[in-house]
Amino acid sequence: MMLKMGKWAVAIWVMLICNQPVFAQEFRALAQVNIAESEIKLSAHKAQVSLNISQSVPFRISALDMPPRLVVDFNEVDFTGVARTDIFPQADTNDGLRFGAFDRGWSRLILELGTPMTLNSADMRVLEDSAGAIIDIQLSASNAEDFANWASESQAKLRGIPKELPRFAPKPRQNGERPLVVVIDAGHGGIDSGAEREGVRESSLVLTFAKELQSLLQEEGGMEVHLTRDRDIFVPLQARVSFARKMNADVFLSIHADALEKGRATGTSIYTLSDEASDAASHQLAQSQDRGDLLAGVDLTGQDDKISELLMEMVRRETTPRTDMLAAAMLDGIRTSLGSMHRRPHLKAGFSVLRAADIPSVLIELGFMSSSNDLAQMLDPGWRDQISFGILLALQSWKADDAEAATLIRK
Repeated sequence: MMLKMGKWAVAIWVMLICNQPVFAQEFRALAQVNIAESEIKLSAHKAQVSLNISQSVPFRISALDMPPRLVVDFNEVDFTGVARTDIFPQADTNDGLRFGAFDRGWSRLILELGTPMTLNSADMRVLEDSAGAIIDIQLSASNAEDFANWASESQAKLRGIPKELPRFAPKPRQNGERPLVVVIDAGHGGIDSGAEREGVRESSLVLTFAKELQSLLQEEGGMEVHLTRDRDIFVPLQARVSFARKMNADVFLSIHADALEKGRATGTSIYTLSDEASDAASHQLAQSQDRGDLLAGVDLTGQDDKISELLMEMVRRETTPRTDMLAAAMLDGIRTSLGSMHRRPHLKAGFSVLRAADIPSVLIELGFMSSSNDLAQMLDPGWRDQISFGILLALQSWKADDAEAATLIRK
């Protein structure tokens, strides 16, 4: 493969071969995307990524298999304000494109190819009449074996994410005498924007809510509250769970505001973990959460070995009743504050982010962005204040009931 990149050729060539951010300090810049001059094309036989950016930046190309995906890491491109449909005309029928902040100093674009392909060329041309540049990547159809070899050799893995969760000793159960430790997980982020409606991204909406809820719980509830992310950055599902354990969380709250492509759903609902989903819609939502990690380049296979799973199942037997009690408290608190919820307010599904065996965990679906009424409510600061107050009431009630239950067990 020959890359035609002028004065940048050596740096980019080394990055492609070694998969390392060469000269990151000298080159690091924040490039903007020229939407009008950028486009991604995909067919069964070939793919082209053409990005017009405001200045030259180092980038590296790799691949991930099962399903076949093209991965492009930039140091660094700002995708703020860019919608998938702006640069990928097929986005209305194909959701296999993700881009955004990925790691400190790096942004990532991932394109699900649909079929194995091979990299034909990667060209960055510096524009003579401006400081900008055009990145052009061409791929064509290949075979499964060759693509698997390319994916394996490129070793495109997340930096700094442990391959497996560390062994853990369950923390002592809270007794009501100390501040409750709460971890709030704002769903999605960075390369995984979640649902999008009317120019609103789920990742931004739930992050705003998470920060507001954190302030309320700290100031009015006297709780110790941590966020899994406090900016628009991608955090893998497993890393969110690990963070909650690192913070010695008593409670884990994952915040979402999804959209359903099929069927209608409105209102706030509470989800707890179950291998069997309450209904088809719950199964669809759980799959969509895992798909965000898949498209961002996280390997979801083999997360737990059999011994770990057995140990965690023993811990989960004690945690499940506490989680059910937490879900019930959430229903009471939010109903008290809002007055109404989803027609089936407590649902179950196999959400990976709820799999912390030793931490009572619930997923709060604020509403559905596919409902214009729900979306308007979630954008209203007054409505968000109401549901936040309901969550505060729920946590205060659960803290007392959980401590009382622990006392009865010890007796």
